[in-house]
Amino acid sequence: MMPKSRIVRTVLGVSLVILGIFGFLPVVGFWMIPLGFSILAADSPFARRIFRRMKVAWGRMIQKLRKRQK
Repeated sequence: MMPKSRIVRTVLGVSLVILGIFGFLPVVGFWMIPLGFSILAADSPFARRIFRRMKVAWGRMIQKLRKRQK
């Protein structure tokens, strides 16, 4: 469920990306980066492109891992 206000979405998305950079610390994690970009993608074409590239890269990595297991 995403906030209806564009300003709140932008602040939340940017906050998640910035905190995700510090993923080596407890509580925050690298999982916050794609989540932040997915929230930002609702309003920003730049973030939409980055999020799409991350999804494509993730899918290719999963395909390679599945081929190795066979």
